[in-house]
Amino acid sequence: MSEVFKGSFTQQEPIPEDGIEAAVAVMRHGRLHRYNTVAGEVAETALLEQEFAAQVGAKYCLAVASGGYAMATALRAVGVKPGDKVLTNTFTLAPVPGAIAAVGAIPIFVGVTDQLVIDLGDLAAKVGQADVLLLSHMRGHLADMDALMAICDGAGVTVIEDCAHTMGASWRGVASGTQGKVGCYSCQTYKHVNSGEGGLFVTDDAEVAARAIMLSGSYMLYERHAAGPPKEAFAQIRYETPNISGRMDNLRAAILRPQLRKLDAQRDRWNERYYAVEKGLRDTPGLTVIDRPAQEVIVGSSIQFLLKDWSEEAVTEALKRCAARGVELKWFGGAEPVGFTSRYDSWRYVDAPRMPASDAILAGIVDMRVPLTFSVEDCASIARIIKGEVSAVYQAGD
Repeated sequence: MSEVFKGSFTQQEPIPEDGIEAAVAVMRHGRLHRYNTVAGEVAETALLEQEFAAQVGAKYCLAVASGGYAMATALRAVGVKPGDKVLTNTFTLAPVPGAIAAVGAIPIFVGVTDQLVIDLGDLAAKVGQADVLLLSHMRGHLADMDALMAICDGAGVTVIEDCAHTMGASWRGVASGTQGKVGCYSCQTYKHVNSGEGGLFVTDDAEVAARAIMLSGSYMLYERHAAGPPKEAFAQIRYETPNISGRMDNLRAAILRPQLRKLDAQRDRWNERYYAVEKGLRDTPGLTVIDRPAQEVIVGSSIQFLLKDWSEEAVTEALKRCAARGVELKWFGGAEPVGFTSRYDSWRYVDAPRMPASDAILAGIVDMRVPLTFSVEDCASIARIIKGEVSAVYQAGD
């Protein structure tokens, strides 16, 4: 009988007990709003910001309502105005161009390589078209950050990093999110820490941090941000920055703080599972494994592979056969967006020219979540199923 996987690809681990206890304590005292404190109390949200700033090595941190809000706030805080152009990845998810559109700016898409990172050659060709790059570390793949920053610094382009999939990752020992002007992280359920929704924003720039805090809805309570810049940074900014409320609350912060303390251990657990799947997929006929560079420390919460030069019918058949055996795979080559998967030509609020080289790569990208509710043995089983079904379809087409 064919092996069938019975696990859920969307089931997360429970919130750790110390997170539950911290959340219950907040609910018992009722002070959920980040600025609602009693004498001598430091809000959970302020503590979260301090701890995360220290964890990644940033000067300032702001906790917000979502990763998408963090990106839009970053764009506003660095001075992006309606009508401005912003460079971003062709291979990304909808909240990234959505953040650009939210501030009235225009995305300029930069190509993707077969390593699933931004094409640095295409970036160098387009870098003069905008003053900002919203860089998506899509599905946890880090480009050569030294080369990327050299291109952008040389052209005077400000880099904002979308780290929704790279919280806990690094390039040459530097935490993801700390090489650009701003790093934006997600705390949504399917990310590396889980508060349902939520986001974190880090920067070393006092002016950018002050603008972001005012934008988030601090009113004139900015001095309660223990991980914020000194009050002098707000002297003029407090009068000229609109309130676009998007604060994180103390309940979500309480849930997150214990999870962040365990992030390194969770990363190791994810990577054990990721590499079990990768090992099982190697040498599959017609399937290309994405080799990760030695300079990159990954967080393997999802895995991608390529079905290069496959027809749409063959890809669809392989995914259908895997699904029949309990393995849920997502495909970025479909003409229509499905669920969370979409591509640059799905976002019709953007007038984007065709990108044939990137289209060829997108047509082969297959994606799979690797939740921590899977065991290493589960991951080996999943890899066997994928290998068997992909091989069968590929060999049938020979």
